Amino acid sequence: MKSAYELAMERLQKQSPASKLTAAQKEQINELDALYKAKRAEKELFLKGEIAKAAAAGDGESYEQLQQQLARELKRLESDCEEKKEKVRSK
Repeated sequence: MKSAYELAMERLQKQSPASKLTAAQKEQINELDALYKAKRAEKELFLKGEIAKAAAAGDGESYEQLQQQLARELKRLESDCEEKKEKVRSK
């Protein structure tokens, strides 16, 4: 007997079959992942340093702003990466 999850996955597969990626597409996606992983690390390193400075100085307002900026930047980078990967998949 199949689980509800398995049945749902079968229905989804019938509605929009998964496309097979070529080796070139897989390579492009891997390169995008590596690039955005580096960009994310760079942003985190810089902003977490600034956050630590603000915390050490006792500047709560700057601390909160920097925390929010970090969250926005990471979300934007993730969105950009997924958008570019989707373009590669649709070629």
